[in-house]
Amino acid sequence: MKCAVDLHMHSCLSPCGDMDMTPNNIANMAKIKGLDMIAVADHNTARQLPAIKRVADEIGLALLPAIELNTREEVHMLAYFRTVEEALDFSDYIYDHLPPVKNKPSVFGQQAIMDEDDEITGEIDKLLINALDLSIDDLAEKLKKRGALAVPAHINRGSTGILNVLGFFPPGVPFAAMEVKVGFPLPHKGMPNLKHLHSSDAHYLEDIFEATEFLELPECTPDGFFEYILSK
Repeated sequence: MKCAVDLHMHSCLSPCGDMDMTPNNIANMAKIKGLDMIAVADHNTARQLPAIKRVADEIGLALLPAIELNTREEVHMLAYFRTVEEALDFSDYIYDHLPPVKNKPSVFGQQAIMDEDDEITGEIDKLLINALDLSIDDLAEKLKKRGALAVPAHINRGSTGILNVLGFFPPGVPFAAMEVKVGFPLPHKGMPNLKHLHSSDAHYLEDIFEATEFLELPECTPDGFFEYILSK
């Protein structure tokens, strides 16, 4: 089944996410743009996913639960889960591994949790964009044991892509795939044989992908995505 996807974007819970990136706005914009499945991956938390899932279910849009992790090395890694509940459980686990630094909304941006009506129900105190005290290997192994997928984010773009941080792609880490930014250089040597994902990393509504990125999945669901990624 050909599925139009955008599997990396942020809500207003990420301090760097625009306040227009609400559950309703994200889901409905994705639907308007012709997408079949999206993944909202806020920095180091899954607390916005329940509201987004409720909205997505109402309009017939598939949600792949996700978190964008910031490892101890300052490498960004996407974690994909089969269910929102699994994502929330991992979110609770990693929250204790964030440094005790409070967010300053006037400096970094608001970290707003919203319900399915886009009403603010709370905020997260700790600054979510800080690095966890867990390494790349630690997080990838823990995700694998939980049946989740570890995917290094935008590996060839920005100061938090794994190639720019480490200078190489670490061998032996149980990554399930890699997110590659089209139009940016990618080494021809030393790269593992992993599936490539291309996503918007949208922080603003207008940056969410149109229906231009397609995956051939057994079905447009998280289970279908997992089957696709784990197949050889």
